[in-house]
Amino acid sequence: MEIRRETEKWEEANLSPLATLSVHTRGRAIEEAPCEVRTSFQRDRDRIIHSKAFRRLKHKTQVFIAPEGDHYRTRLTHTLEVSQIARTAARALRLNEDLTEAIALGHDLGHTPFGHAGEEALNEVLSVQFKHNKQSLRVVDYLEQGKGLNLTGEVREGILMHTGKEIPSTLEGQLVKVSDRLAYINHDIDDALRSGVISLEDLPGEEIKHLGATSSGRVNSMVIDLIYSSRGADRIKLSPEMQEIIENMRRFMFQRVYVGSAAKSEENKAKLVVKQVFRHFLENPHLLPDFKEGKNRVTEQNQQQKDIEQLVCDYLAGMTDRYIISLYQELFVPRPWKDK
Repeated sequence: MEIRRETEKWEEANLSPLATLSVHTRGRAIEEAPCEVRTSFQRDRDRIIHSKAFRRLKHKTQVFIAPEGDHYRTRLTHTLEVSQIARTAARALRLNEDLTEAIALGHDLGHTPFGHAGEEALNEVLSVQFKHNKQSLRVVDYLEQGKGLNLTGEVREGILMHTGKEIPSTLEGQLVKVSDRLAYINHDIDDALRSGVISLEDLPGEEIKHLGATSSGRVNSMVIDLIYSSRGADRIKLSPEMQEIIENMRRFMFQRVYVGSAAKSEENKAKLVVKQVFRHFLENPHLLPDFKEGKNRVTEQNQQQKDIEQLVCDYLAGMTDRYIISLYQELFVPRPWKDK
């Protein structure tokens, strides 16, 4: 245990008094013997990176559905950019980089195929609301490897609260929450410019003057503001000026890219695919890979339906864009007859 203890002692000696020390973790739902060389948060990071759910992110939509161009962001590259931004700030603020990285790498594991369009489609057919942050927690708690990853409480909280109004109790969790927004605002602008959906001249002039004309300049301005605004504070924050700039940029992106633009031209088709595949498995649950007759049977019929609905939701939410497209074609597109 000497190597791990040396790392824990280094954290105690060098990290900010506001940082979350791995030796003080809330622990795991199922107690485990500690690793000889890795701290608890390092172990969580490694479990996420080696998970199948993490690998599937490379074929899940960020903004552009199933992009054929090599340079458009996917959910995986988004996740890596969030991690990079958050780790840079964590190091500058002397927070726990390992905890920050673990939360960042796990925050979007529950995203559906086709991004937010897939999420909207599920919400049109489910009896309960689907939220990708809650699904991410289901992935790490129950679904991955059929038993979950048994992560620490701090990582689980950060994943659950990376979006929405709830504020994580750790500064590392708060840092990922802010970094997520900085990352997607910046790289979605970059992808929209690459695609021709918008041009440089379309970008709000005053905001770009403050942020910078290049992608690297914009993200650098955001991260520096984040670091200096949060330095020595008991919460992670941006300056009021930067917060207003980012809100203005976000409104611009909703007006010009996220809603009704050419980037969204295939969304209605994507939602149709999700809903039809969902209904197919809801009506034929025995075709689900993990379905076993009687496994989800309970006395109450409505509860049984909810159990099956959850099974279908878990299966579908884990699919990649290309997998669900292929599955849809297999299920609903007639194959031409071929002579033997």
